[in-house]
Formats: sequence, C-alpha cells, structure tokens
Amino acid sequence: MSDWLANPIFSLLSTVAAESGVECYVIGGFVRDRLMNRGVANDIDVVVVGSGIEFAQRVGKALDTKVNVYKNFGTAMLGYGDLQIEFVGARRESYRADSRKPLVEDGTLEDDQNRRDFTINAMALSLNKPDFGRLLDPFDGVADLQRRVIRTPLDPNETFSDDPLRMMRAIRFATQLNFKIDIRAIRAIATNKERIKIISRERVIDELNKIVLADKPSIGFNYLFDTGLLRLIFPAMANLHGVEVVNGKGHKDNFYHTLEVLDNVTELGGDLWLRWAAIMHDIAKPATKRFDQRHGWTFHGHEDRGARMVPKLFAELKLPLNEKMKFVQKLVLLHLRPIVLAQDVVTDSAVRRLLFEAGDDIDDLMMLCHADVTTKNDYKKKKYRQNFELVKQKLRDVEERDQIRNWQPPVTGEDIMDAFGLKPGRIVGVIKNALREAILEGEIANNREDAFRFIITKGESLGLTAKG
Repeated sequence: MSDWLANPIFSLLSTVAAESGVECYVIGGFVRDRLMNRGVANDIDVVVVGSGIEFAQRVGKALDTKVNVYKNFGTAMLGYGDLQIEFVGARRESYRADSRKPLVEDGTLEDDQNRRDFTINAMALSLNKPDFGRLLDPFDGVADLQRRVIRTPLDPNETFSDDPLRMMRAIRFATQLNFKIDIRAIRAIATNKERIKIISRERVIDELNKIVLADKPSIGFNYLFDTGLLRLIFPAMANLHGVEVVNGKGHKDNFYHTLEVLDNVTELGGDLWLRWAAIMHDIAKPATKRFDQRHGWTFHGHEDRGARMVPKLFAELKLPLNEKMKFVQKLVLLHLRPIVLAQDVVTDSAVRRLLFEAGDDIDDLMMLCHADVTTKNDYKKKKYRQNFELVKQKLRDVEERDQIRNWQPPVTGEDIMDAFGLKPGRIVGVIKNALREAILEGEIANNREDAFRFIITKGESLGLTAKG
C-alpha cells in the first residue's frame, strides 16, 4: 500500500512528523477510494496525534506555501499541486442532546477512528517512518467495502443521535457507491429520524443534492422514504406515495413513478435542475386527485398547480430562488404538452406555441417528457417514443422555418403607437396580442413586412386611423 503514497508530499509529511516527534496518518476518503480503485482523490485528510494546526504550519514552512488556519474547527489546510490537504489533531468527541456540535478533547488515533461516521471512512494509512504505508483498519472497513455495506464503527443509535446529519450521509454514500446500508443502521435511522430537525436546512439540502446527482438517485430516495426521513425533510414528495382504489379502480403510485422518471432523466444525462424538474413534475397530483365514475382517477390541472407550488417548495428546501427555480417551474408547467402532441396529429400551430413557451429549454423539456414515459406496456412505450421522434422533427422543421424559439415580435409596441399616433394603453396590448396569435397560428409569416401590414389592418378594424 506504500505505492499509493508515492506522491512526494507523503514523504515530506513523514519527514516532518519524524522531526516533530508526532504521529500522522492519512485517513478517510483517500484511503477508501484507493481501496475501491476509484482513482486518486484531490482532497486528502491527515490526522495528527497532537496539534494539526502546528503540524500544518511546519509543513507549510517546508513547502514555502500559505497555510489557511481555521481555529474554531481546529483544522488547517494547504495546497500542493492539485491536492488540497486538510490537517486535524486526533480528537475525542462527546455530544449534547440539543446540538450536533461536539465537545472536543485531544485524543489518540483510536479515539479519532471511533468518532468517524462509517467503517469505510475510518481506515487510515500510517505516514510514520517505522510502518510507512501500513493500513490501520480497526472496524473491518475493507470487509465492508468488499460486502458493499455502509456500517457505523460504534452503535449506530449513538452515531446518528450524536450527529443526525450522518443519517443523510449514510444514505448519500449508499446511493453514490451503490452500497447497502447495514440493517442495524437502517433501524437506527428510523429510530432517530426526528433528530434531523436540529440540522440546518442548508446542510440537509447539500446532502440531498448529492443524492439527486448520483448515478441512480432512486436508491437514496427509497432509503429516505423507508426510514421516514423523507416525510420530515420533503413531505410534499412523501405525499406522492400510495395507491387509492375505488370501485376496483386504482391509480399508479406517483412516488415510484417519480423515482423512475428521475432515474430515466439521469440516464439521459440530465443536470441537477432537470433532475429537480423530474422530482417535481407530478408534485401536485395528491392535491388534484379526483375519482370520476366514468373516467376513473384524474389529476386535472396538476401541471399548473405544481408550477405554482415550486417557489414555495424551493424556499422550504433552501434551494435557489433564481433562474434555476424558474427553469424547474417552467418544465413542471409544460411537461404534459409534448406528451399531448405525441398522442395527436402534430400541427404547426401547436408546435409553434410550444416553441414560443419553452424557448431555449425545449430540449430539456423533451428529455423530461421522454423520461416520463414509464408504462410497462412495451407497445405503448414504443409508440410514444416513435411519436416523440416525430414531434422532435416537427420542432426542428418549424423552428428552422419560423424562428419562434425565444420569439420577439417583429413589430413593437412603439411601432404600433407610432403607426396610429397612440399613447400607451390597453388598445396597444390588444393589437400586440392579436399579432402574436396570428404568427403562432401561421396566419402570417414571422417577418416585419407581413406583421406591419397585419397591425394596420387590425388597428383599422378597431376604429383606428393609420398616420399618412
């Protein structure tokens, strides 16, 4: 394992440790990722039996480089090439019931490994000259890597009660690594779930976003739901779960449908915000669910109601209330439109309207709608997908010809006022809206000449007189 420490920085750390008369070790993610053959991590955690800050300052002096010190946390950090190395003194921790901030005392390497969140993050490599490169694995982290399991070094009830964010981290690691969570840890999360309330929403959403960005986010959301955490951190999503049956008719479980759409978007390469659009696309179905004796279960208007819910949900989750939120809101509002087009005869007018409303987000919208086809009927799925390809081709053809995406009117309100000698007012808006509808319906071409002729005719029909 000393081959993993071939970078000259590790030899330097070993030398400084020997000269300082202290022990130091690489611990955590670097060791875990090397054992998993996940490449070389850029972030390296070094634990020192002594003062991590003083040790970092000695290393900084040897390298003639700046050391950033964080006295409140007892840590220091420096850069070496593309590496970020964080130093901390080995410590023992104890917690109060109302806080995840520990009472910290100096400790041994064993104390420090005991306080780590999971066995796979508690493994250390010695940087000390007598046993340089030796693996110290007191909790069988290597075996847990081989078994692909997330397990806590100590009693999971104590681990999660002390620092409830670790419940989210357990689920995040299981999702990112495609591991299982040890059954005792799952039970402990369920037992201690209410403790998540002492964690800031910002810390929770940071872990949740890492779950959303994993290769298969549904793994994490299933754990969140099964342990009861989801209902505490994102109740609107938990409310999607369940199937109601009336007169022998049931609807699909919208929670598991949403997870399938989310995984589909992920496979198609969707970014974080397109994935959030997938999470939220049916978020208003519980609020709009109705049973009709003739048609069965309906969710009429769930796209409009869902779009109106997005800003409040983003605010509650501490997600950004900027153009990212507006993007998600737009896709939730429009997510049924391409599906309706794919079921029917695709008219130029319908395509122009979709391009007009979606603008530059049309490709993401089409990806979401493609992912939203989750029927188990292979014939239906194939038919929908084929129709989507027709819609996409129609979108390309209409856009190339009519240039409607991010449309700006070829005749402005100022042009209308000038043509008729008008001041700003309702009648100008009436003519502008009529012009937009005429272009979207294909009644006139999307150019200034045809548009100007149209507004003159429209204005005269409203009793206006064009200036000479």
